[in-house]
Amino acid sequence: MFTWIKSYMPERLYYRAALILVFPVVFLQLIVSIVFIQKHFEGVTVQMTRTVAAELDLLTEVIERDGAVAAQQIARSLGMSMSIVSQDTEFIERRRMFDLTGIVVRRELLAIPEILTVDMPNNKKVNTRIKSGQEYFDLQFSRKRVSASNPHQLIVYLIVFGAFFTIIAFFYLRNQLRPITRLANAAEAFGHGENVNYYPSGALEVRAAGQAFLDMRERIQRHLKQRTMILSGVSHDLRTPITRLKLGLAFLPKEQREPLEKDVEDMNLLLNEFLDFAKFQNETDVPPEEINPSVLIDDLIESFSRANIKIETLRNIKITTIKLKPFAIKRALENLINNANRYGSKILIETKSEENSLIISVHDDGPGIDQTQYEEVLQPFSRLDPSRNQNKGSGVGLGLPIAKEIVEAHGGILKLSKSCILSGLSVSLIIPAN
Repeated sequence: MFTWIKSYMPERLYYRAALILVFPVVFLQLIVSIVFIQKHFEGVTVQMTRTVAAELDLLTEVIERDGAVAAQQIARSLGMSMSIVSQDTEFIERRRMFDLTGIVVRRELLAIPEILTVDMPNNKKVNTRIKSGQEYFDLQFSRKRVSASNPHQLIVYLIVFGAFFTIIAFFYLRNQLRPITRLANAAEAFGHGENVNYYPSGALEVRAAGQAFLDMRERIQRHLKQRTMILSGVSHDLRTPITRLKLGLAFLPKEQREPLEKDVEDMNLLLNEFLDFAKFQNETDVPPEEINPSVLIDDLIESFSRANIKIETLRNIKITTIKLKPFAIKRALENLINNANRYGSKILIETKSEENSLIISVHDDGPGIDQTQYEEVLQPFSRLDPSRNQNKGSGVGLGLPIAKEIVEAHGGILKLSKSCILSGLSVSLIIPAN
């Protein structure tokens, strides 16, 4: 029902809490001001105006009974000035738009038949014209006699004290929200592979959430270390029997040895991938550094050129430095380049920056991957149809998953698409610059 309000709500918790704090205060001040002005000041104005109206009614009676001179003497004693005018004398009737009590004064005075018009040019005086018999009189008296003095003081007090206590509440609110912000920053940093120093503080519920986060972080880290140790240990322990197998195969005839040696090489490749995966888990604890992405790409191209792998580049980058884990990003790009070299004959690295993000894309001219298999190929140990490779080895299915974990550890995403440059596969690492 009120879903439309969400689009107008601020995104940050601090501003939402501030809105919740300020809105009731302002709304309450408006209600109090309107009700008080309407009930209290209007009531006071009615009573004061009726008193003056009774005095004016008395003056009209004195004029009819004793004459104008006697009425003028009584008017002076009442603090009024009275003058005799002709019927044709000009009388301007005025009232300021924001003079709300002037409406009440005018209504009460005109209730007396002898009062013809009421002029309230300012908040200092009131002019009236009355008729008694065939004579006309102009009377002038102080505005203070019909309106409460300084009615705006209540509004001023409400605004001043409301603003004062709102500012105090803002500081208190900021102090209460700071532990939540620290917890959010620690959780975001942990999601990016960083362990920042954090201790629970604040209200009881916030401390409980902070302690739960610390326990969860410790369990996840312990699980990752155990997984890394298992992978590393198993991979190292299997190298010894594989080495013995290689020595034993050397004594077999060539026609029997070659297919078995290929199987042993595949097993060795699998172990190397396991070790690389375990090594990647250790590298996630390395703090990020400010690096130049162009220098990183140049180092990779130079490294692969020594292995006779030619790589073309296309650059449109405005970011000079970015905070990255250089070894992890190099490993991700090496996996993508090795895949491109395995399935294609041309490799192009496109580097560009847009919407405050760094985008590094590796293009190839291979057969590509069907769009329906994008999610499948990002799963560990997932290998597609062997006919895709060009006799350069099929891998074990850890290259893309490792690259995906690395870029997600930087707060980014890995995107697969059809290359619009080489018509093969395009794998993009999209990393936020901030």
